[in-house]
This record gives sequence, C-alpha cells and structure tokens, in this order.
Amino acid sequence: QLQLVESGGGLVQPGGSLRLSCTASGFTFSSITMGWYRQAPGKECELVAAITSDGDSTNYTDSVKDRFIIARDNAKNTVNLQMNNVKPEDTALYYCWGRATGYDYWGQGTQVTVSS
Repeated sequence: QLQLVESGGGLVQPGGSLRLSCTASGFTFSSITMGWYRQAPGKECELVAAITSDGDSTNYTDSVKDRFIIARDNAKNTVNLQMNNVKPEDTALYYCWGRATGYDYWGQGTQVTVSS
C-alpha cells in the first residue's frame, strides 16, 4: 500500500512563496503518477498539479499555471510543489496524491493559508 506524508504547509503572505513536500513509501515510486490536490472551505477538491512517473510531463490547473511548479526526485521518493506568488485563493488543505496500479492514494493533508 502506498503511504504518503506531506510537509511544508503554513502561513504565507500574498505574493510570497512556499514549498510543499511529500515522501512516499510502500511502492515503487518511479512507477507512480503523483500530484497535489487541494480543498478550500466550501469548495470541491481539485487537482492542482500532476507529474508522470518519469517526471517528463506535468500539468496544472489553470489558476496556478506560471506560479506553481511540481517536481519529483525518484531517487528520494519525493514530490514537491513549489508555490510562488501565492494568492489568498490558494488557501486550502493540500493533499499529496499518488496513483498506483489503478488505485488512488492520498496523504493526510497540510494546511496552506495565504493572508497578510
């Protein structure tokens, strides 16, 4: 079973930067599509960014394009989300996600709050 543990959330001012990290275990990391979901209060959960198992392809939801960067290190079993120029609307609980053998797995979530 894939296990995912996030870190790096917190309070950040608008326009600032924050980096989320996720460490995976329990599966061959280099075979897993990874990504980040978020859920804001009163809103549906959305896929923010995803990256293929080899790291060659990424995609982003429109609202974070040109601001967020997803990257992975298959040697360290980690996937990161670099969040730049954050906005109040980025405030949400962020979940690390992985898809392995057709099953979806999520971490416990890390809170990101953008506020001055």
